[in-house]
Amino acid sequence: LGLFSQCFWHYSFSTFLAKRDVLSLPPAAHSVRLLSYDDPVPAAKLLMLWLQAFDNQPGISIPLLELDYNRVIKWLDLVLTLDNKTHYPLLAAIRFYAEVQDKVKQKKMIDFVTRKFLEAPNARWQFMAHAVYIAKYRAKDMSLALECAKMLRLHAKGENVPYWAKQMEIFVLENMGELESAMVLIGGLLESG
Repeated sequence: LGLFSQCFWHYSFSTFLAKRDVLSLPPAAHSVRLLSYDDPVPAAKLLMLWLQAFDNQPGISIPLLELDYNRVIKWLDLVLTLDNKTHYPLLAAIRFYAEVQDKVKQKKMIDFVTRKFLEAPNARWQFMAHAVYIAKYRAKDMSLALECAKMLRLHAKGENVPYWAKQMEIFVLENMGELESAMVLIGGLLESG
């Protein structure tokens, strides 16, 4: 029986072929709610774990660069729809998916984080601050970094938002060689508060 089991075990895995699955479109939020018996928070956590592990499939590892980022964004958006208090999809977007060496995909993740930041700026400011970093140092797009920093200054006004985050625009302007604009902005910030 042991010999038969060993032969069966060996034969069943010797015919295993690694096959690459394509990231599908996410299901509708109401379908997930229905399948989770209207308990969306655990469903959102499971979906997020599944999405983050999608690049490691049995017998194969898919580079993040090869994923369809439009679909990744739809999955991240679904998780946020199911659990709007979680920050993990935004963290994954800007710290995991935006770290690829593709400016178009980096921009897509920055745009996603920007849209979600505008929904709750005082709760999601840290992801926008990291978007400035990605735009400036990874994508090397100073105008995009300046745009992100300006949005951070204009929209994140809560007491929980640190001053360094509100003043990121000044540092980006200085790196761009726009010292006069940075000084004007500093003067405006000093007058307002």
